[in-house]
Amino acid sequence: MQRQSRPLFDFSALALPAGFRADGLPFGITLVADYGWDQMLLEFGARWQRTVPLPLGRTASTLPSPDCDPSIDEERLSVAVVGAHMKGLPLNNQLTERRGRLERAGRTSPHYRLYALPGGPPQRPGLLRVAHDGAAIELEVWSLPAHHFGDFVSGIPAPLGIGTIELADGSAVQGFVCESYATAAARDITDFGGWRAYLKSLS
Repeated sequence: MQRQSRPLFDFSALALPAGFRADGLPFGITLVADYGWDQMLLEFGARWQRTVPLPLGRTASTLPSPDCDPSIDEERLSVAVVGAHMKGLPLNNQLTERRGRLERAGRTSPHYRLYALPGGPPQRPGLLRVAHDGAAIELEVWSLPAHHFGDFVSGIPAPLGIGTIELADGSAVQGFVCESYATAAARDITDFGGWRAYLKSLS
């Protein structure tokens, strides 16, 4: 059996110049974060160096304008949410605490049914793809940094899970779906067109 390699250190660190002491000697700071947060440290480090414009070594030169920097694309993964993880709803913080970003709102293709699952709080819906009598359901597409995606998915309780959802424009995205057995004891709320409209009907 091949042993899985582990990183030498389970944290990320970045050293930055911070200025000069009274005797003229330089000093710096070290930023430390969880393992895998290198991108966040690099972004913060770049902002720090713009805020504290120091000469480059023993020269009189300073960092060029941020417009001259090459762009760095952070790897992010999309996830479609149809219920309590939507903006302003009880579980949205599980996305925002992981630096989730709302990319767009939309609807599924007309091949789904939506159910209000028993249990809670908070109440949760279940999205199920069907062969007949489906409808388009409101959703939001969020993105998460790739290193946070696994942690987010690991906290999803049964009967919910992550699967492929077809959107109204024919594209596909990973998102919340429900196992079919759970809908037997659930209320079909498809006619509301989405979770927000259903919650509004309860108030």
